[in-house]
Amino acid sequence: MTARRRTRWRAVRAGAALLAAGLLAGCGLLGTEPEPDATTDGRPRDTSASASPSPSPELKDTPKSPALPAALTSQRPDWKRCTAPPNGRAPGSDWRCTSVKVPLDYRKPSGETISIALIRKEARDKDRRIGSLLFNFGGPGGSGVDILPRAAGSYGKLNSRYDLVGFDPRGVAASSGVRCRTDEEQERAFRTVDLTPDTAAEEAAFIEDGAAFGAGCERRSGTVLPHVGTSNAARDLDLVRHVLGDDKLSYLGFSYGTELGGTYAHLFPHRVGRVVLDAVVDPTADGIGHARNQATGFQRALENYLKDRGQDPKAGSERIARLLARLDGKPLPTSSGRELTESLAITGIVTPLYSRYNWPELTAALDEAEKEGRGDGLLRLADSYNGRDENGRYDTQAHSQRAISCADSKARPTVDEARALLPEFRRLSPVFGPFLAWDTAGWCAQWPVDGEHENPETSAPGAAPILVIGTTGDPATPYEGAQRMADELGKGVGIMVTNKGEGHGAYGESPCVTSTVDAYFLDGKVPDDGLTCG
Repeated sequence: MTARRRTRWRAVRAGAALLAAGLLAGCGLLGTEPEPDATTDGRPRDTSASASPSPSPELKDTPKSPALPAALTSQRPDWKRCTAPPNGRAPGSDWRCTSVKVPLDYRKPSGETISIALIRKEARDKDRRIGSLLFNFGGPGGSGVDILPRAAGSYGKLNSRYDLVGFDPRGVAASSGVRCRTDEEQERAFRTVDLTPDTAAEEAAFIEDGAAFGAGCERRSGTVLPHVGTSNAARDLDLVRHVLGDDKLSYLGFSYGTELGGTYAHLFPHRVGRVVLDAVVDPTADGIGHARNQATGFQRALENYLKDRGQDPKAGSERIARLLARLDGKPLPTSSGRELTESLAITGIVTPLYSRYNWPELTAALDEAEKEGRGDGLLRLADSYNGRDENGRYDTQAHSQRAISCADSKARPTVDEARALLPEFRRLSPVFGPFLAWDTAGWCAQWPVDGEHENPETSAPGAAPILVIGTTGDPATPYEGAQRMADELGKGVGIMVTNKGEGHGAYGESPCVTSTVDAYFLDGKVPDDGLTCG
């Protein structure tokens, strides 16, 4: 729930109707049936995409960055039918998959390469095709190859003139994905590690677990671990744009995808075409700042939920905090034989707050825990968030998420610093504050790779207008962060759109926001800065 847990796509997997239903299965790469070359399009010149790649991209964001070799810039995508992933199913016949090679280390562009996995659904109206529209659904660590086919129903209007393109950023899933633990190790950690430690022994175990996680990443994924940060992902995005044949980037980023989009705009301002950032990460916040923002945001969402249920927000929050305190000493039983611990209960409460459509599920799960003394509902919600299936297998999103976050951020708060945050964070949120305060110390504890910056640079002078959408009741990326992103992008670049509503993300939820974004992507219509929807 800190900077690492600002995930939009998790809310979808938990059942929220933010993107589409049923995003559990994914698409494997590179089947056996080749796809014909891309069709020439009629995109307007100012945001055009050519049928063949434009001249070699100037990927030199600083004077010291060497240019990319022709072996990378002259790639042509070899689109093939997508194969089914393990224990999943392939997407429909309209989808094709491929991969693009990128440098492992952009300081050594002629050296070792890794592959970026892509999936595409071509525009329906070939005669009026604008180009490619790339998506990032958040995380960090969300797999666009997995999610986009499940979410595509929400983007049918955009698909009329855009190829919909999803990708797995470096370090994620099919793109040299990071793995740090076995399923058994993951299960043991969730069962035994107290994420709100109360004793010296619990504090030591908490930090030891964080260090062990990082050591596992280094042992299993040490080659890519130093290179999975967001700035490198943005460079990959520009090479992918070039290989797809687009002169400028059209991009829709949610949650962490807004940080990636803002970083791209900073590095490549003159390559920005039509870009929308929804559910925006605050670019001015460091790790503790993100935790503070989320303590505020999740508490705000919880209080809005309680008001909607006719309950007093303060009294309801205190009641839930007491439930968590009881679980700290005595976990609740479940029908699976597993126990609902305090840490798992916090995650279970967080999950349905991402969308008001899931509020009834939260009510049922809390009633079961408080009135019946059973934890099945909250455990089921926590498993959904944590990527655990009914057979006890975990996906690797949490591994990628931590690796990318810790590669980005220099922040390495100590146990003493986290403990000092507790009074403030408890005031911000009696339910989520203690967890978020402690999380600042545990997340990158003794991480084997240094972080890149305190907070990302997103200023983008000279870039085309970028729509920045903030929802007033967003729990994971509070509204104030969108305002700061618009300011950081710069005057005339960041176009602020306010959505008065609940939930993590506005496109597809707010008709006003959806129509505004569609008009921007399809017709180039830039709304007035400060537009308010809802």
